[in-house]
Amino acid sequence: MGDGTPSTPAPQRVASFGECMIELQGTAFGAMRQTCGGDTYNTAVYLARCGAAQGLQVDYASAVGDDPLSTRLLELWADEGLGLGLVQRLLGRMPGLYQISVDARGERQFSYWRDQAAARAYFDPPEATPLEAAAGGLAALYFSGISLAILPPAGRERLLALAAALRARGALVVFDNNYRPRLWADAATARAAYRQAVAAAGLVLATLDDEQALWGRPDAADALAATLDLPCPELVVKRGAAATVLRHAGGVAEVATEPVTEVVDTTAAGDSFAGAYLAARLAGRTPVEAAQAGNRLAARVIQHRGAVIPRAAMADLFG
Repeated sequence: MGDGTPSTPAPQRVASFGECMIELQGTAFGAMRQTCGGDTYNTAVYLARCGAAQGLQVDYASAVGDDPLSTRLLELWADEGLGLGLVQRLLGRMPGLYQISVDARGERQFSYWRDQAAARAYFDPPEATPLEAAAGGLAALYFSGISLAILPPAGRERLLALAAALRARGALVVFDNNYRPRLWADAATARAAYRQAVAAAGLVLATLDDEQALWGRPDAADALAATLDLPCPELVVKRGAAATVLRHAGGVAEVATEPVTEVVDTTAAGDSFAGAYLAARLAGRTPVEAAQAGNRLAARVIQHRGAVIPRAAMADLFG
């Protein structure tokens, strides 16, 4: 400031791009609990919670419709402290929907209704989207393989071009592999998009099972070796209950996961890890420290039902 008063640094602004859907939890033709979820939304929520003390500004970039469900979605996002300035409301469109059931081991089964979801049309307008227009003020962009998969080819290219431009100017670009074969026309199309995403990313979060499925590598050791060769400066390989593997400037390290006696629901285990990891890295913590934070939160999340656990259930971890 001109009067010599020190200025307060602007908070770091992070955007997470993708799709948030209406989530139905329960059994077919039984009682259903209605909430919302989606990989990049779940990560945005956990990132906002974990980064609140350091003043992170987390925006969720997506599109919704003009219906009452979309209005309620925006209210829920705002209640989680997410910025809505990068959201588009599209006339006549609606959010996607999925139903989730969980077996006795905590594993999930999903049924989706998302083909006409508004988020798929985010990049359809020829003019700059809110995310593209705000790119100059972003410290980081987070997106996933699902973010890529829901977009038509032209929209996918715009997202990848945005990621490359952000990386070129020094912003942190984070790509989470989250591979869902049913969302892609074929594996070759997915592989081409993933190569571009990894090339644009400064940090890649890779679930080993998804890497095996994407590249057709049934042997876990071979898949891990190939994943560690991905051309990005920082890499995290998530392997379920097995130790998390890191590759960064300091070399390769393993970080043990947190033991859990009873797994209730594995929904958002990787998403919560991503939120905690990214919050820690943006706060200047080391990759090992960030992975420890991610594993602590993921262990807590899988002991609760649903993608987004109550804030009180994790308050002792991050405040």
